[in-house]
Amino acid sequence: MDIRGAVLDAHRRIASHVRHTPLEPAPALTRARGCHAFLKLENLQHTGSFKLRGAMNKLLALDPPARLGGVVAASTGNHGAAVAYGARQLGVPATIFAPCSAQPNKLDVIRRLGAEVCTVGDDCLAAEVAARTHAHQHGATYVSPYNDPAVIAGQGTIGRELELDLPELDAVIVAVGGGGLAAGVGGYLKAIRPQITVVGASPRASAAMHASLAAGRVVEVVSTPTLSDGTAGGIEPDSITLGLCRSALDELVLVEEDEIAAAVEATIDAQHTLIEGAAGAAVAAFWRGGDRWDGKRVAVVVCGGNIAAQTLRQVLCRT
Repeated sequence: MDIRGAVLDAHRRIASHVRHTPLEPAPALTRARGCHAFLKLENLQHTGSFKLRGAMNKLLALDPPARLGGVVAASTGNHGAAVAYGARQLGVPATIFAPCSAQPNKLDVIRRLGAEVCTVGDDCLAAEVAARTHAHQHGATYVSPYNDPAVIAGQGTIGRELELDLPELDAVIVAVGGGGLAAGVGGYLKAIRPQITVVGASPRASAAMHASLAAGRVVEVVSTPTLSDGTAGGIEPDSITLGLCRSALDELVLVEEDEIAAAVEATIDAQHTLIEGAAGAAVAAFWRGGDRWDGKRVAVVVCGGNIAAQTLRQVLCRT
């Protein structure tokens, strides 16, 4: 995959459909680590997360007959909302499958964006199987949340914006779940400046990519509940993101739940911006860096801000 070319194409393709999100200085992080820290605020993206970039690039890349056939996705949150939003903008029929255990408020958001929501099974795997089956039976296009070159390239446009806004960037920290964000952003930045340090962050409670990179192949892991629900879950056995993350990531840091919670609270307090758990994992990984960031220009990708009110209460009232 020519990640640089694919990202540049995606950047041109989706420019009029997504926000070029702010890259804001983070004074509290800068003071604490003696560096120049910045937050890439994808929580201010349409639908509240970076996922719109990949979904929109995939939808725009479809030819007219494929658009007419509609799109299908499996999601309990950000990816489903992104596909629904993009489909509505382009007049494409969209169906989102979710497990019966999905939070009703998240499904309501997807419905309000114009997509049909189908609940099936008890977990995300059952929803994914149902979504793929439905797409095959109805001639629709299945839109993966990460295991698709067009989706990865779309997420990589964050890297292009970082290049434009901070050409002298030394390091970037991104949350890692299935690996689409890390593969796109890290792959692009490494292609233009190999000396850039790319750090991934995953919750120790659900670290499929970490285990898979260590094993050299996709492996199943036991996941427990995590505030970083946007990165939770397994990886498809044939996922192209494994090899791409192996090339793009210099390090993958595992963070604890109390670190994620502290990062979410501290970011709200210091930056007056709401972030979700997956973004908190990236901020927590920055804190883990200690003096390695001394004097460097570091960007933390705030991948989203869609945190449920109940979860936020738990974070803020944990002590």
